[in-house]
Amino acid sequence: MDVEDPRLNAYNFELPEGSIARFPPEQRDGGRLLRSDGQGWTDEAVTDLVEAFSPGDLLVVNDTKVLSARLFGKRSTGGRVEVLLLGLGEAEVPAMVRPGRRLKLGEQIQLLGHDGEPSPFTACLGASEADGTRRVSLSAPAETVMAACGRVPLPPYMERPATAEDALRYQSVFAREPGAVAAPTASLHLTSAMLEALELKGVGVHRITLHVGAGTFRNLRPSDLDRGTLHSEQYVVGEDVAVAIAEAKARGYRVTAVGTTVTRTLESAARATGVVVAGAGVTDLFIQPGFKFQIVDRLMTNFHLPRSSLLMLTCAFGGRDHVLAGYSDAIERGYRFYSYGDAMLLEREERSV
Repeated sequence: MDVEDPRLNAYNFELPEGSIARFPPEQRDGGRLLRSDGQGWTDEAVTDLVEAFSPGDLLVVNDTKVLSARLFGKRSTGGRVEVLLLGLGEAEVPAMVRPGRRLKLGEQIQLLGHDGEPSPFTACLGASEADGTRRVSLSAPAETVMAACGRVPLPPYMERPATAEDALRYQSVFAREPGAVAAPTASLHLTSAMLEALELKGVGVHRITLHVGAGTFRNLRPSDLDRGTLHSEQYVVGEDVAVAIAEAKARGYRVTAVGTTVTRTLESAARATGVVVAGAGVTDLFIQPGFKFQIVDRLMTNFHLPRSSLLMLTCAFGGRDHVLAGYSDAIERGYRFYSYGDAMLLEREERSV
C-alpha cells in the first residue's frame, strides 16, 4: 500500500494505544455516545439514545449473525494452521488460510476442537484465488464443523484469543441470519430493552441483512479509490422495510441507520431509483465524500480505523472536517475505539463535499 497517497492520508489520525477497546463494556449498553448537532459534539451515554428519537422516526439495524468462522488445525508435520471460513456450504467453502504460501494444494489439515485437541474433522486445501483466498473442502458441512471447532473471528487489533464471553458479546441481540465474518459493531450497543422503549415511543424498528465479508479485514488501497468500488457483500431488504422507509420519507420522518453496513445497504438498494427497492442484492458500493445520500438521515456508528473505507463513509455522511474533529474530541475525552468501543450519532451533512 502506498502510504504517501494523499487521498488516504486525508483520513489518517493518531490513536493512543490505550484507546483501543480490546474487551466489551461491562454492560452491553454501557458505552458512551458522542452526539453531533451538525456543528459541535456533546458527550452522552448510549442509554440516552432513546431520547434522540421522535414518534414516526425509523431505526434500521442489520440482523446478520457472525459465524464461528475461525478454525485452528495442524499439518501432518505438526505445523499450526489457521483457517477463516468465508461462508457456509456443504462442499467447498472460500477461506483465508495462514500460512497460505506454505500449504500445498490437496493438503489435509487436522482441525482442532474447542479444547485444542484433534477433532474428527479435516479441511482439504484447494486452489488459490486471485484475491488471495483459497477453496477449502471440509469433511462435514461448514455449520457442523464450526459448531465443533469454530471460534469467533475477533479483529486482529484485539491481540487476544476469543473467549466464551465473545461468543455472546460479539453478536447483536437481534442477530438471526448466519453469514458474517465480522460484526456490524454499532449494533453491539443495543439491548432488547432499548428497542422496546423505542417502539413504545412510536419509533419503527426494522431489520435488513448484510453479511459482512472478508473485505472488512483488508487495508484500503489507492487502487480502490481509482476503481471506485469495494469488495462485494450480499444483502436482503424486506418489502416491509422498503414500504416503511418510503412512508417515513414522505411524511418527513428521519431514517437512522445503525452502522455503516445498514447505510451501505439502504443506499445501494435505492441507488437506481431514489427509493429503497426490496429484495436480495449484491453491493460493491464505495461511499466516499461527494456521494449523494438518498435515504439515511442519521448514522449511529462506532469509531473506525484510520485510512479505512468505513471512516471515509462516515466522513462522506457528516463532512470530513466535522467528523475528524469529533474523532479528536473523542480521543481527548477518553472514548474507546473500534469494534468493542464507544459510538457516535451523526447528522447527515446537507451538502456534498
